[in-house]
Formats: sequence, structure tokens, C-alpha cells
Amino acid sequence: MVPQRRGDFPLKVLLAWLPQPLRFPLGLASGRGVNPPRRDLAPPPAPFPAPTATATATATATAAFTHRKTQKLFWLSMLRSHGQRSRNAPSTSQMMSLWSLVSKMSSEKLKQLYVDFPQHLRHLLGDWLENQPWEFLVGSDTFCHHMASVLLSATVQRLQASAGEQGKGSTVFQHISTLESVYQRDPLKLVAILRQILQGEKKAILEEFRHLPVTFHWKQEELKFTTALRRLQHRVGEIRIHREGLQQGTEAGQVSLRSLMGSPANGTDPRETLATMLQGTVGDLEAAQALVLKRIQIWKRQQQLAGNGAPFEESLAALQERCESLVDIYSQLQQEVGAASGELEPKTRASLLSRLDEVLRTLVTSSFLVEKQPPQVLKTQTKFQAGVRFLLGLRFLGTSAKPPLVRADMVTEKQARELSLPQGSGAGAESTGEIMNNTVPLENSIPGNCCSALFKNLLLKKIKRCERKGTESVTEEKCAVLFSTSFLLGPNKTPIQLQTLSLPLVVIVHGNQDNNAKATILWDNAFSEMDRVPFVVAERVPWEKMCETLNLKFMAEVGTNRGLLPEHFLFLAQKIFNDNSLSMEAFQHRSVSWSQFNKEILLGRGFTFWQWFDGVLDLTKRCLRSYWSDRLIIGFISKQYVTSLLLSEPDGTFLLRFSDSEIGGITIAHVIRGQDGSPQIENIQPFSAKDLSIRSLGDRIRDLAQLKNLYPKKPKDEAFRSHYKPEQMGKDGRGYVPAIIKMTVERDQPLPTPEPQMPTMVPPYDLGMTPDASMQLSSDMVYPPQSHSIPSFQDHPFEESIHVPPAFQEPHLRMLPSLSPLNLPFEQSQPQGLLQCRPQEHAVSSPEPLLCSDVTMVEDSCLTQQVAGFPQGAWLNEDMLPPLLPPTEQDLNKLLLEGQGETGGSLGAQPLLQPSPYGQSGISMSHLDLRANPSW
Repeated sequence: MVPQRRGDFPLKVLLAWLPQPLRFPLGLASGRGVNPPRRDLAPPPAPFPAPTATATATATATAAFTHRKTQKLFWLSMLRSHGQRSRNAPSTSQMMSLWSLVSKMSSEKLKQLYVDFPQHLRHLLGDWLENQPWEFLVGSDTFCHHMASVLLSATVQRLQASAGEQGKGSTVFQHISTLESVYQRDPLKLVAILRQILQGEKKAILEEFRHLPVTFHWKQEELKFTTALRRLQHRVGEIRIHREGLQQGTEAGQVSLRSLMGSPANGTDPRETLATMLQGTVGDLEAAQALVLKRIQIWKRQQQLAGNGAPFEESLAALQERCESLVDIYSQLQQEVGAASGELEPKTRASLLSRLDEVLRTLVTSSFLVEKQPPQVLKTQTKFQAGVRFLLGLRFLGTSAKPPLVRADMVTEKQARELSLPQGSGAGAESTGEIMNNTVPLENSIPGNCCSALFKNLLLKKIKRCERKGTESVTEEKCAVLFSTSFLLGPNKTPIQLQTLSLPLVVIVHGNQDNNAKATILWDNAFSEMDRVPFVVAERVPWEKMCETLNLKFMAEVGTNRGLLPEHFLFLAQKIFNDNSLSMEAFQHRSVSWSQFNKEILLGRGFTFWQWFDGVLDLTKRCLRSYWSDRLIIGFISKQYVTSLLLSEPDGTFLLRFSDSEIGGITIAHVIRGQDGSPQIENIQPFSAKDLSIRSLGDRIRDLAQLKNLYPKKPKDEAFRSHYKPEQMGKDGRGYVPAIIKMTVERDQPLPTPEPQMPTMVPPYDLGMTPDASMQLSSDMVYPPQSHSIPSFQDHPFEESIHVPPAFQEPHLRMLPSLSPLNLPFEQSQPQGLLQCRPQEHAVSSPEPLLCSDVTMVEDSCLTQQVAGFPQGAWLNEDMLPPLLPPTEQDLNKLLLEGQGETGGSLGAQPLLQPSPYGQSGISMSHLDLRANPSW
């Protein structure tokens, strides 16, 4: 038996007609959420209490009536109390309530809702109304009658308090008094009216704003469980009174029973009534258990989404108290069934005990959770940590001298599936890898009010690879850590085996596998479903969900609150689908496959979509976070769209975009003028993380005098001044003259004047194609005579030079260009007569390497077309088009209220070191460089 804690009520109080004050107070105020449980007011009995002698039914009835007034006043105080935010609700700086949206709507749209309840009184209630359990008091039993009476009194007091604070006149107080007198006889009618008003407001908000506040869903879920728990407490009290009255068999007890509970009509066997009451209450307990189990599943799903960067409230305190409260109800019902063994049929008694035992078994096994997940990309011979928590450990383990040991073992996907089967849940699994330091005691922490085990020095020494499916690579093979323990439960010493699996993880043995392993984990975290067969995940997902995942990952990885914009998603869609459609609607209903995400090599490149995107993540996180957060980097934009943006801009206008042909590079595209003043676009060789560690991006932009305005018209010093590094003037403390590294862009001759006789149908931007023997010439392309060369824009390599003060200046050496600068002509300020896009088999094969391979032939289409929904020459900011919300939040909300769930080939060894497409190696940061860096 678990001893009573200080502040617990004696068990005899539970014999009263009204249920004892519950763990979860009902009151809420100011839309701040459900009050947390007050442990000092709860009367939890021991897990396995022994039956005690009972008082007479007459004494019980008298105690019930004398306690009613005190109990009602207590509940009213709970309704009036200011509740703090529930600990398992999502933490957010702005807790939006339903009323905050209703108050923004036109009163004419809502006027029809306030026929039976005056609208000015509804305004006085504010968001207090939505924090009461109107929607969960359906029925006319004694519990609903009592709760309706309590809510009526609380509503009147709330109206009077609000009217006094707002200085309302006597007329309003008269209306409040009339309201109380009208519904005093039938408080359930008021409950029905306010429930209808609340439902009408929700419907109006959905029509106006298309969604309900997230916090409203969490409040409703909390209210639903709280009401179910109160109902259970109430019915346990009714059962106790009925059983005691039946056993005493006194006239007073029978009269009291009928008067208090409204027993069935004369002639009904009291024993059958008791059995029916017990069966109904056990059914309610099973329903409440289902709510807790669903909430545990949602917590696990949120924990998995947190692996991709979603916000997550890690605290398990509220879930632990829910589990403990249901164990209390289980103990009381088990006690009642045992005490009524003489009044119940043996078959009925056995059925009730079996159902109760199943409730307890499910609660115990489901409350063993992985609180601290191991790394989902796990490298061998690397130490890591993990932790588990047993939510019911304080109830069942007590302070035993020898706590049970928790063991950690590595299991394969096949073994995880076997463990998920009922017949495999009780058996151990053979470890597929050798884990060192893999046993830790499961101990109770009284100050922390938890029972947990923390593994501080786990180390995966080696891994035994299993047989892979088809062309699956080692970085697609998922494993998991199995945590298991066992102990003896209850006075009967029933053996209990607890097991729980970690989130799926990928084991790697070398740092160059990290990138592809992270892709496997990102896909699994984002698109897996609850209660799935381990570790099945969809092969294709909607592009919209992929956009949400990429946006969430980008913001979390970079550490910024500036997400991706719709134009960024358009570029990413064009890249992953190899489709140059300029309308976002063209991709809205498309789906992306795992192969497209990280198995198929991008056209004309040597890497997959994810490898390129992860390089952007790493570069931005390490070197460009502040630039991105200040919206100085457009980043995700195609080269041809850059050309269409900059061609009509003045000389020196520039923008920053991520390199399309190198992993982890950012380049500067800017406008220059030919000898005749025609605009041309230069793309400077991309800067890698290593380059930017030598000289920052802001200082490089300051070094280039030809850069004047950040697109569209912001002076560069105004935009980047906060990112400039102060330069040292004069000698340093040791007497040395400082040497300064500065960047220059060199060319060996001035830009040639474009030849006007060139056909205008040649695209006026760099094709950026690397020679490929597999490419064929198109039969219908128009080319100039051989006497004219086909120029192209040059992507000028940069060089690092040492700038010394004039007294020590040395001759400056120019670098020889690898290729002559070539240019395309421009007849007009806007390009005209573009070639039609063609498949790769018809792409042009260049007779010599071009300087920039940033854009493939398949991307070169329709420069002058505007992106649908976005005017040319204007870049949308986050105020016009805010970033997408975190993924699956609406799915989780539906799960809270409706109980609905969410809905190939090996990559092989790919060349990681790519030759520079800019004619000069420079300082490149290849994919291999990133992964080999210890800081990565």
C-alpha cells in the first residue's frame, strides 16, 4: 500500500453523495488554459487497498447532505480561480483564445446566436465561457444536474464581477439577477444554450478564418478528460452508497438511496442495479483510459516532429498525473467489486475484475516512455545519452531496496516489428549491435516527482548489418534502441515486463554517411504515422507537406525565425521536379517521392536534392545566419529569374543567391554595363564556408566597389553596415602595421560591346551547361554564322589579395583568366524570343566548357514570363507572404478532438569532389569537405 500523503482526505469522505475534490480543478480564467492538478487536494487511495468497515446507509446519507454545501462552495472557488496554462499545452508567447477572434468579427454575423442569451452578457463573459465544459455535459443524470447547478452559480458570479469591473449600470445587474432566477429551476437548459452559442461561434470562426486557435483545441481536450474524471469520481461515490445500502438492508438506507440517486422504479432488483452501475463505470474508465493513451501517442508524435525542429513541450508531469488519477479510480472500483462479491453473480464479478486488470495492465505498459531520445544518426564508437521514464513508478515501485534495472539493446526494423505484435511484447530481443554501459537502475526521485533511468555513457561499439531490402543503402537501414525492464506488481507479485522503443535511428561508421542518414531520418520523422508498423513510412508525400518540412528544418537548423517564402518553394519545386513551370499552382497538387528527394541525381549535377539543400543549411547556419535573418539573402532563386530581375536595374545592383551547381556555396549576381551601356549580368564565383571564414560576406561586399545597391534599391552600406568588421587603423600594440585581406574580381580586358546582328531568340543569359557527350544538337535551333562567336556572360573568379598601406605597397599581380570573357547581345532591356524548353536528349552540347554551369539547358525558358501571383521586379517579404506553419499541427488538433490519425534504389557511391565549373579551382568547399570537418 502506498501511504497517504500529507493533505489527503480520509477515505470515508468518499462515501458522500458529491464526489471529492478532483485532481484537475475545473476553473479557467482569462483564456490562459486549464489549471494544473493540485496534488494537495486529491485523495488518492493505495493501489491495492484492503476493504474497510463501512458506516450505515443512514449515516452516509446524512454525511452527504451536510457535505453538499461545502463541496459546492469548493467547486465554485475552483471555477472562479485564475488558472495557469496547462503544462502539456503547447508553449507559445501569444495564447490566442476563441473569443479574441469572435470579438474581431462583425456583430451582425453573430447576432442570431444571442437570441436566448443577451449579447451584452456574452461580452461580459469573454473568454471565460470557452474554458468551461459546456460541450461535455450531455445527459440528465445526477452528475450533469449537479455540474449544471455549479456552472450556473459560477456564471452569475462571473457576470457580476465583470460588470463591476467595467462599471456597468444597475440595468445590467438586474439582467443578471433575472438570468439566475430563470435558470435556477433548470440549469441544464442554460448549459444547452451556452453550448449552442459556443458551437455557433466556432462555426463562424471557421468560415471567417478557416481554422480555430491551437490553444482552444488543447483546452477542449483537457476539459474533456477533466469532465470524464469527475464523472468517474461521482459514479464511484454512487456505487459505494448503493452497495452499502444494499448490504445494510435498512429502510433508512433504501429511502436515502432513492432520494439521492433516483433509483429505478419499484420492482427492480437492487443487485442488478449494482451490477449495471459497476459495468457502466468500468466502461467509463476504459473510455477515459483511451483518452490518456491517445494523448501519450500524440506526445510521442510531437517528440518525433521535434527531431525536425517542431516546437515541443517535453514535460510529462500532466500525463503522469492523468495516469495516476486513473489508477486511483481503478483501485476504488476494484475495492467495490471485491466488497460486493456477495451481491454479484460470479460470472459478472469475474468479468469486471478481468476488465479492470486489463485497464491496469495497459496503463502500466503504456506509461513506460523514452523521455530523452538517443541521437537519430548514431555513429559507432561515439558516446551518447538516453533516458526513460515510468509514469506510474511512484505508485508501484515505492522505495524498494533494489530498484529494477533497465537494459538498452539495439534491434533491427524486423525485430521491432516482431516486438510490436502481442505475442512478441513480452519476450526479449537479440541485440543487433554491441552497446557498452547499457544497464541503469530505474529509480524514484521524490524531489522530481518522477521515476526514471538516465543512460549517461552509452557507446555503440559495433553494428551487425541486416539483410537490406532491394537496392536499399546502408544509410536507409533503420534500427532502434529497445529499453526493457521487469518488476513484480501488487501484493500478488505479478511479474510485469516493460518495453519501449526509441525513435528510428540510422547507424553510420563514417562521417561521409551523415548527410544521407539525416535524409532518412528527416523523411521518417516528417511523414510517419502514429501506431504504424515499425518503421513503415510513405514513399510519396504531397509537395505541400514537403514544403512545410523543409521550412521547419531550415528555421530550426539555422536558428532563425525567418522562414522560406512562397517564391523560395517555387524554385525548390522547379529543382526537385525538373520542371520550369512559373506558377505555384502547377506544383500544388503534385507529390514528391523518396527517390526524388535523396536517391536520384539532379539533372546535370553530381548530387541529390537533399545533399544540395543540406549544404545550404550548413552554410547558412555557420556563416550566414544574421544575413538571412535580416532578409539580405534571396538565396533560393534560379539564375534565369535573377537575370529577369536585374536586367532593368541600374548598374551596380546586386543580390545574393545560393549556388545551384555547388554544394554549400553562395554567389553574388550583379549588373554591369557594356561599352554601349547595355546591361549584362555577372555571377561571381560562389563562396564556400571556408572562404567566408577567411573574410566575411559583408566585408567581401564592401571590398567590391562595383556593387552599389542591394536589390531592389537599398544602398549596400545601409544594408550591410552592421555586418562590416571594423578595420584596424595604425600600428597594433606590438608596433606592426596591419595587413588586410581584401577581395577583388579581376578581368584581363574590358567587356566587349554586344554584336547587334545576333538573333534575339538566343537566350540572353548564360546557359551554364557543362559539355556532355550524351547531349545532341536540336534540329530546329537557330545559330549565327560561323564568323560570329557565341559569347556568354563570364562568372569572374575572385582572388584574395593582401592590402598593405601605401608606404609598403608592392606591385599587384593579376591572375591570368582561364577563358576569354564572352558576352551575349541585348537588343532590348528585356529579353525576347526565347527558345522553347526541350528534354535533355535535345540539349545543346557546347563545343568548349563554359565558365558557369549554374543553370542547365532544361531550366532555360521564358525569361520574360512573370511568376504567377508575383509582379516582376518586386521581391515579396515575409509580411506579404508569411512562412508556412509547423507541420502536422492541424493533424494533431484533429487527433485531440476526433481521434483520427495522420495520414527504392540505392544511391550508391557518388563522386563527392566535383571539379569547379568556373574555370578555376579557387577555395572550394565540397560535400566531402563539409562532412570531414570535425565541427560538422
